[in-house]
Amino acid sequence: MRELVFTLDYDPGCNAVADTLAAHPAARIRSLSLHATPESLWRVDHATGPAEALDAIEEAFVTADYYADCLATEHCGATQTTQVLEDTDERLVLYSYWERTPACASVPHIALDHLGEGLLFETHHERRRYTWRLIHSGDGDVRAFFDALEANVGNCADLDIERLTEASSPPETGSTDDGLPPEQEEALRAAVEHGYYETPRDVDVGELAALLDVPRSTLTYRLRRAEAHLAKQQVGAMRSVEGPSTPL
Repeated sequence: MRELVFTLDYDPGCNAVADTLAAHPAARIRSLSLHATPESLWRVDHATGPAEALDAIEEAFVTADYYADCLATEHCGATQTTQVLEDTDERLVLYSYWERTPACASVPHIALDHLGEGLLFETHHERRRYTWRLIHSGDGDVRAFFDALEANVGNCADLDIERLTEASSPPETGSTDDGLPPEQEEALRAAVEHGYYETPRDVDVGELAALLDVPRSTLTYRLRRAEAHLAKQQVGAMRSVEGPSTPL
C-alpha cells in the first residue's frame, strides 16, 4: 500500500468552502467518510468552530453554485444533495451526495482514473488549505494523477506534494526511558506544553504541526502512537497492581 499526502491552497473566489474558512479562521473541517464511484461521490464531514462559522459552512455546502468538492469553478451540471446530520453550537456534521457529469472533476474521481479502485481518502480543510491523504494499492500512475490534478486545478490553487511513501510509517529511531522514540516524545511534550490536551484545546493539531515544522499527518501519527504506548503502559501497571484475575 502507498500513501500520498498533498495540499491544495485555494485562491480567493475559487472554492466556496475555502472562502468561508478563510473568513472564519477558527473553523476546521475534516472528513469522517469519503467514497467515490466513476459516476458519484458521497462523504460525511465534521466541522468545528464558532456558531457563526458553522452557519456559514452549512450555507457554503448547501447553497453554492456548484458542489464544494468539485474542481470546476462554475456550475458543471452535477446533481448534489447535502443533509445536516448533526448541528450544535460547537460542531456540524454534513452528509453530501454528488452525481457528476462529464464536465465535473474532483480529487477522488481523478484518483480513480489513474490509481484504480480500492482507494481510501482523508481530508482536512483549514482556511484556504485543503489537505488530502490518499491510500492506494501502489498500482496505477502517480505522476499521471498529479499531472491531471494540476491541470484541473489550473490557476485556482497551488498544489503541494508533502509525502509519497509506504502507507505504514517507518519505525521511529531510538527510544526514551518510557519506551517512546524521541520523535514521539517531542510531539507529546509539545502537545502538553501548548495546550493540545486542554479542554477546550489551546491549539489544534494543524497549528501544533506548524510549530514543530512537520506535516500534520506525521504529527497525528506520532501522537497516536505515543498515546497508544502510554495507555498500554498504564493498563499494564494497573493489572500488575490488581494481580491476576480469579476465575469464576
